[in-house]
Formats: sequence, structure tokens, C-alpha cells
Amino acid sequence: MIATAADPEASNRPVRVLHLEDCATDHELARLALRRSATAHELQRVDTLAELLELLRTQTFDLVLADYRLRGFTAIDAWQAAQQLPLHPPFVLLSGAIGEAAAVDAMRLGFSDYLLKDDMARLPHVIQRAIEVTEARRAREQMVTELAASEQRLADLAEHLQSTIEEERAAIAREIHDDVGGALTAAKFDLAWIGRHSSDAAIGRHAAAASDMLLHAIDASQRIMMNLRPPVLDQGLAAAVQWLAQTFERRSGIATRIHAVRETPAVPAPLQLVAYRTAQEALTNVQKHAQARTVRVELSDREGVLTLEVTDDGVGIGDQALAKPTSFGLRGLRERARRAGGWLDVSSRPGLGTSVILSLPLGEHARAEIQGYEP
Repeated sequence: MIATAADPEASNRPVRVLHLEDCATDHELARLALRRSATAHELQRVDTLAELLELLRTQTFDLVLADYRLRGFTAIDAWQAAQQLPLHPPFVLLSGAIGEAAAVDAMRLGFSDYLLKDDMARLPHVIQRAIEVTEARRAREQMVTELAASEQRLADLAEHLQSTIEEERAAIAREIHDDVGGALTAAKFDLAWIGRHSSDAAIGRHAAAASDMLLHAIDASQRIMMNLRPPVLDQGLAAAVQWLAQTFERRSGIATRIHAVRETPAVPAPLQLVAYRTAQEALTNVQKHAQARTVRVELSDREGVLTLEVTDDGVGIGDQALAKPTSFGLRGLRERARRAGGWLDVSSRPGLGTSVILSLPLGEHARAEIQGYEP
């Protein structure tokens, strides 16, 4: 085990060094070299692999100083055995009979440094540098771990918020359908009754005008309901994407070609929603920014991977626009795809259009039956 600079007493105690050495004379030479250092050191010698591992398991050391060749094993063997421990101190190779190739191999394995025994005066400096480098590396690893955990927490929060939004959308859509839509339809029938039974021409005109306004309100409520959570999703993803593309064509006037699949019910509902929202966002961006003449929407399943592609022939998106911090729509789509185990790619060239590709693995029990059709 190793003590780090984060330990409260780390700066007030000697540097603890475990010396793997089977020669008592060489051990004393190392002790003398460390006594000349301004930093206090505690040097403890072991000469067997079993004793080394037992001490590393039960005590705290800042560094292992290892001779290369020992009775029945080498420093490399000791290093590899120490890898099985949860946390072990850095290893420095100190040897009088080591070739350059062996030293390089040790450094590649993960030894912090190596030193020849006839250069023992440099030992305090080598030990100090090895400890500092190890502490810096572990601090970086800790920061990376904490950053990854923070990013995971943010991703989990984003997923929770997205799920909550979808649930609220579905609830609002149901309310619009059951309450608002029902009330508007009833009011329309009442106005029609008034128009039929009134002998006053002015009342009839007002009733007809109000009926027209109610038709507009009914259409608006249905459009809002479909945008929130289209019931057509209950008929499957292919039907929902086809409806979305056809509605987009009517609303925008942009010619839209659709090539979809008729999938089996095995496609999980969450993946259907991810693909539907991706198509919805991509078509919205086309209408707002692309200045396109045609759009192609493709939905396919090959080898158990659901692929959605929305391609336009518009002005394209520049690299700066794709990378800008406020492009939350695309970032949200990428995060959704990642959480579903897939990926989303946006490729674009100025003047040559944009392609948004979503790929989602379906798994063995969620494959779609390909029956392509061109509406």
C-alpha cells in the first residue's frame, strides 16, 4: 500500500521504503545513501516474494526498492505479483547487474525508475521523484474517475428529466384528447344546433363563425396533441415516422420521400420514442434552417440494428454551428442515442445538405421484419 500527500500526517513522517534485496551489504549501502538525504527515510529489507506481498498487504509503504535478481525470482516477478493487490506503491529498480534491455522492459511494465548500484548517491532523488510522479498520476486518475462519475450523474439526471418530460407530454396529450377535445366537439354540436334552429340571420352568421373558430381550435388541439405524444406511435414506429414525414411535407411544402419498414411489435417502445423524437427534431431543423427542396427519410433494420436517416439537399451546417455550445437539440439527441446504447451522427457540407443518422441496436429479441415500401 502507498501513503499519498492527501494523508494528514504524510509530511511529518519519514518516507517508508521496502527494500527487496538478498544482500545485506547492498542494503546497508542503500541505507547510507538515504541517510545523506535531507528527508528522513525508513528502510526495511525483505528477501522473499511471500514476505514482500505480506508486508504490502498489511503495512503502508511509499516505495518498493527492488534488486533485479534474487534467489528464485526477479523484480519483474515481484512487480507482477504486486499487481494483484488493490493498491501498491511504486517500484524502483536498483541493481548492479542489469542490462539495458531488462531495464527498458521493467520501465515498460510500469516501474517508476531504475538506478545502478554504482550510482547510489542519486538514490534519494530517484525515490523522491518516483513518489511525486506516482502521486501526480493517481491524483489525475482520481480526478478522471470523479469527472466520469459526475458526467454519469448528469447523464442520469438528463435521462430522468427526459423521461419526466415524456410522461408529462403523454399526460397533457391525454387531457387535451379527453377533456379539451371533448368539450370543443360538444360546443361545436351546440353551435350547429343553434344555427339550425335560429330564425335570426345574424345569430346564424355568428353561430357559423363561432363554429369555424371551434374547428380551428379542434385542429390546433389535435396538432398539439400529436406533437406531444402522437397516438400513431401505438401503431408502430414505421407508421409514426410516415405520418410525421407526410405532416411535415404538407406543413412545409418540401417534397419528402419516405422509405420505411413495417416492424414487428418486438421493437421496444423506448427505442421507438428515441427514433421518433430524432426524426421530429431533424425535420424541424430542416424547416427552420435548411432551405431545402427535398428531404429523404429512411427507416431500416439490418442485422438487428435500427437505423433512421434524415437527409436534405439544403444549405448545410458549418462546423462552427455544429460545435457551438448552444446546439442543445443535437446534443440532446446524441445523449438519447447514447443512453439507448446507440449513436447519432450529423454530417454536413455547406451547400450540399445535411444527413442525420441514428443507429440503435435492437438485440436478438427486438428485430424488425423488413418489408420496405415506398409510399
